[in-house]
Order: sequence, then structure tokens, then C-alpha cells
Amino acid sequence: MATSKTGGDATPSQYQKPQGWIGRLLLWNMNSRHSGVTDWGLSHVRIEPHFTILDVGCGGGRTVSKLANAVPQGKVYGVDYSETSVAATTKTNARWIGMRRVEVRHGSVSELPFENAMFDLVTAVETHFWWPDIPSGIREIYRVVKPGGTLAVIAEVYKGANTRMAKVLEKNFERIGLKLLNPDEHRAMLADAGFSDVQSFEEHEKG
Repeated sequence: MATSKTGGDATPSQYQKPQGWIGRLLLWNMNSRHSGVTDWGLSHVRIEPHFTILDVGCGGGRTVSKLANAVPQGKVYGVDYSETSVAATTKTNARWIGMRRVEVRHGSVSELPFENAMFDLVTAVETHFWWPDIPSGIREIYRVVKPGGTLAVIAEVYKGANTRMAKVLEKNFERIGLKLLNPDEHRAMLADAGFSDVQSFEEHEKG
């Protein structure tokens, strides 16, 4: 996939790996635009005050902040392979970082910089369809989840979603680098990675 120079045009690679001032603008927009679907997704997940949580593809950092607020006795980690995203998440969560409640790292879902069985919950919000190898990324997440822990994959767009945006993206997903799966394909992929009790929640009227 072609990449743009830092500060260049807003190509699909900016959504995959935000860079420069356009990347920072996109991250600010994502913080606002993804807030609602994040809240909806997290409402389906058990979160205890003591949990240790990882947000993969932390982007602008708003999900990390939401999670830190939900675990007053726990800790939240964010990881992103975009240095611009790491900087944005760090800025958004400066207060939590100062309290040692949040830690942000530069790294890839393909090789997470964390120990085995470290997290009670891992979240991936509007990010997994950009990963270079989704099944490999899911298996790597499985490695860092504690026995009995949870992975929550949250997305507005997926194959077969009944929204205008999803239909447009589905027609062009190969050209722009997206990897879209339908709910059954998601379930099968998670089960193949070793996860049990795989559940899928959809809001059809919202996509």
C-alpha cells in the first residue's frame, strides 16, 4: 500500500497510520466521531475497578481515557504503531499518566510489547480492519489476555452492514486497504485464535 509523506494529502494510509498535521487532525476527529460507538461497545463488556486493560490502536486516546475512568484501582495501557497517535494519546491522557494510571507505548498488534497473560480486557475500536494480518493480530492479543479475560472488537463498519458508508467501503475496500469481515467471519476468526464464548452484538438500524 502506498504511503504519503508526513503532512501530505489525506490518503487511506493516514487512517491506517496517522502522520503529520493531517494525522493529528484525523485523530482529533476520531476522538469525537468514535465516542458513541465506543460507549455502545463497552456497554456489552464487564469492566471491574481493578482491571488491567489494553487498548490496541489507541489513536487519539479517548478510549484510553474512558477506560482509565472506569478502573480506579487498575491501569490502562495504549499501544499504536503510529508515533503521531502515541503522541496524541499521551497528550489526551496526561493527567492519567501523571497519576501512573495510564501508560502509552509505540508498537504493533503483530508483536505487542507486553508479557503473556497480562490483561483482563483488550479493546480494539475502529482499528482491526487496518491491520496487516487480522488473524495474526488476534492470536497475538490472545497471548496477552489473561485466562478468563476478554477481547472486545468494536466497529461501525463491517461486511454486510446496512449503511451507506459500509456499502461504499465494501465496494472499495481492496483499493483503500480495508479488510472487512462479516459477523460470522469475525466469530470464526476469534474462535480459531482460541477465544471461547464468542458473542456478536449488532445495531442493524445504525450499522
